[in-house]
Amino acid sequence: MNPIYRKTCFLTSAARPEQAPPDQGYEVAFAGRSNAGKSSALNALCDQKGLAKTSKTPGRTQLLNFFALDEERRLVDLPGYGYAKVSEGIKREWQVSMGRYLETRDCLKGIILVMDVRNPLKEFDLMMLEWSRHFRIPCHIILTKADKLTKNEANKALFQVQSAIANAGGQVSVQLFSSLKKQGIDEIHACLDHWLEMPAPEGE
Repeated sequence: MNPIYRKTCFLTSAARPEQAPPDQGYEVAFAGRSNAGKSSALNALCDQKGLAKTSKTPGRTQLLNFFALDEERRLVDLPGYGYAKVSEGIKREWQVSMGRYLETRDCLKGIILVMDVRNPLKEFDLMMLEWSRHFRIPCHIILTKADKLTKNEANKALFQVQSAIANAGGQVSVQLFSSLKKQGIDEIHACLDHWLEMPAPEGE
């Protein structure tokens, strides 16, 4: 792991894209349904337990949350989506806000799309994949909670998603991930390093 990830810190929250930090440098956005394990994935990737807030109550993340790796590089936690107790009006607001962010943010270099391996490719996931294709933003899918399945079950789910996206167009890749078992972290870091044009650690 590049030590820069461990230095990641909360920068700011924005209710709307217009409130985001200046559109410069490099950003990678994390998107996913409210219970997909997005916050746990962010914490695991940065080797910090409390960086992104996790909650027993899905739908807690209702803002665009920006985390700074350094002065040029940021990770963005997009609003969780799909929680039944959130009103349809709020869901539509989130959808419009995310759409504007994806369409207008020039420094956005890629999307990490977080899906629960046991329940992938739901309506929101398909919408995000379509957006990434339409706006020509590379997308890397991580199938979280892989530890909840047997190895064969997890690999079967991986194959099903790979098959589903094979003819979808755009730059899309997919992998298994478990924040609990630290499975797949190196693979995601390699993707982030490429998108963020991460400098090599000192001494290398």
